[in-house]
Amino acid sequence: MADENKKIKRQILLQQVEILLESRDLGGLKTLLSDQWESDIAEIVESVDNDKRRFIFDVLDHEVSAEVLEKVNEATRDELYDLLHDHEIKAIFTELDHDDAADLLAELPDEQAQKVLSSLDRKDSKGIQALLKYSEDSAGGIMDPVLISVGENATVTEAVEIIRNADIDEDFYTIYVVDDTGKYVGDVRIRLLLTRQAGTRIGDLVDCDTLFVTTDMDQEEVRNIFSKNDLIVIPVLDQTHHLAGRITADRVIEVAEEEAAEDVLAMAGTDPDELDSESVLNAARIRMTWMLPCLLGTAVTAMVQIFFKSIDLHLYAAASVFAPMVAAISGNTGLQTSAVVGQGLATGHLAATRLGQVFSREVRVALLVALSCAILSGIVCLGFSSFRDPNMATAESATTVLPKTISIAWLACSLSMAMFAAIMVSTTLGLVLPFLFKQIGIDPAISSGPIVTTANDSISVAIYMTLAINLAS
Repeated sequence: MADENKKIKRQILLQQVEILLESRDLGGLKTLLSDQWESDIAEIVESVDNDKRRFIFDVLDHEVSAEVLEKVNEATRDELYDLLHDHEIKAIFTELDHDDAADLLAELPDEQAQKVLSSLDRKDSKGIQALLKYSEDSAGGIMDPVLISVGENATVTEAVEIIRNADIDEDFYTIYVVDDTGKYVGDVRIRLLLTRQAGTRIGDLVDCDTLFVTTDMDQEEVRNIFSKNDLIVIPVLDQTHHLAGRITADRVIEVAEEEAAEDVLAMAGTDPDELDSESVLNAARIRMTWMLPCLLGTAVTAMVQIFFKSIDLHLYAAASVFAPMVAAISGNTGLQTSAVVGQGLATGHLAATRLGQVFSREVRVALLVALSCAILSGIVCLGFSSFRDPNMATAESATTVLPKTISIAWLACSLSMAMFAAIMVSTTLGLVLPFLFKQIGIDPAISSGPIVTTANDSISVAIYMTLAINLAS
């Protein structure tokens, strides 16, 4: 009910904005938007055309514009870069935190990104460039460089004074402690600074047994560390064990959403890049790069069936009736296995990273599924022997639709055996491929995509037709 009310309120807000835009009432528009959350304004910006977006940004403060630019989707943001003037882009990036600015600049072409950087003041430009050197999907690429650190020989009073004088508007829960060489030692909770004597040495309060990540760690690993340890924030260290920044839970939530979206798109046979712009041609091009291998795969399946057609036309016609059943069932079982294994690898669960342990479980599951599907498919095939041709009014109507030269029992037997074999082969592929892809640096989610599914279809049809021809003939 609450979600429905929010949806209705957003629709009403959009209608109000549309009315004000149509009447060019910029004063009323500014007053209306000044009371709205930046996320709601971002949804409105995504819903209107460029002319109306222009009016909206004309009435927004630079601080709000920066928040809105950060929250809209990439396709809308790409259009806004062309819509906004250079001085507006400069003002917006000046309002952004360095880590957010670096994320947005990474989406721009190099020439345009350099142009924006050169327009900023030296301090902001230097801070953003320091973050751009890290991969966008690494801990360094998602970290916030703003933090508070003190030396281990400082006192509680000195640490509190450092916090008071810090030019920081971000929430923080701990202060980080470094030694005389600047290397990370551990952290101290804020509550300890409030409950200990003023002269207490920070080194006596520091917790040295704390978790940290390095700048080159993949963001998916960072997400898993947060999930397993219920963290709010974690420090990021460079290769020399010096503090480089920190990652907060809200940033990790964004990462989790990005990773989930990428996995879903990969499983569907497309790529997140198609969402970078609203171009239909770009989306079609990206999808066709996945579909072309699938077309080749289905062509292989057709060639397999054509090969067997030259052996016995009647037998081929009877056996081919059940080929889609084998392909669909075996393909889906392989998809189930790859999805389960891929999800385990993505979340970093220890049990999922051990091939032997996963193999033992999945093979037993596959044996039960394969045996069940084999028996049921054989029963379905035998059921065809009771079908009569309704168009035959003669005594021939007592015969089966399938040719007399073919043994229904043997065809059912070959179907059952093929179903069992195809499911086991597909399950093996669904089990091994995610581990293989993970090992060579490819997203395991691709193992659940249409290319692998098509390969499963070709293999399963080849197995089935081979057994059907040899056993039923």
